[in-house]
Amino acid sequence: MIEIIDLCKSFDGHKVLDNLNLRINTGDTTVIIGRSGCGKSVLLKHIIGLLRPDSGHVLIDGKDVTKMDEKQLNDVRLKFGMLFQGAALFDSLNVFNNVAFGLNEHSNVSFDEKAKRVAECLSLVGLKDIEDKKPAELSGGMRKRVGLARAICMKPRILLYDEPTTGVDPIMGDAVNDLIAELHNKLKVTSIAVTHDMSSAYKIADKIAMLYNGSIRAEGTPEEIKNTKDPIVRQFITGASKGPITEGIDFQHLITE
Repeated sequence: MIEIIDLCKSFDGHKVLDNLNLRINTGDTTVIIGRSGCGKSVLLKHIIGLLRPDSGHVLIDGKDVTKMDEKQLNDVRLKFGMLFQGAALFDSLNVFNNVAFGLNEHSNVSFDEKAKRVAECLSLVGLKDIEDKKPAELSGGMRKRVGLARAICMKPRILLYDEPTTGVDPIMGDAVNDLIAELHNKLKVTSIAVTHDMSSAYKIADKIAMLYNGSIRAEGTPEEIKNTKDPIVRQFITGASKGPITEGIDFQHLITE
């Protein structure tokens, strides 16, 4: 469904994506791991056309989004749903209008049809009868769930998750992972998640790809990544402070500074 070919992107002379290649198969959940600031979110923004690459291609169903104008991009984006870090709900809107945002912007369905769809989506994420609440009245976990309900409301074919377990405690994070896996099975969508949370990656992924120094360092099933012999991947997935990734970094100085 999605093919990324020789993708390059620099900011202020710093190369963030460097001839990156990745293929994402239809119906799979692909998790992209890597250190904070390594370019995972930048990659997501290229996939949905929010950023233009310096060179390279992003193919969605064989069509190159890097060559599209804004109208064509908007049509392609309707295939996507996205759960942002922190859910990114609109504080001024109640839950109903947050979830129905895409319907309000891109459809002419009746209020009754919207109400039915919003209730369906909230039910899928384990919530009900909260349509009139504002985001400020919800817990962090509930906000994540409302964000996910909004992401699936337009019946997308592709779901994107940007650090889905950030901002919630480990128990709620595990519940979010369970929900992502459950929705994937129910909705049969293609999913892409970016995270540095390995427990999340192992739980939801069909395939894991590690982004390092601007390109994909390794990819494989969760089991293959767990058993990798690559020293850089190994250091990341075990969370070791010493190894090739952090060579030359004086952690003691950083801690006492």
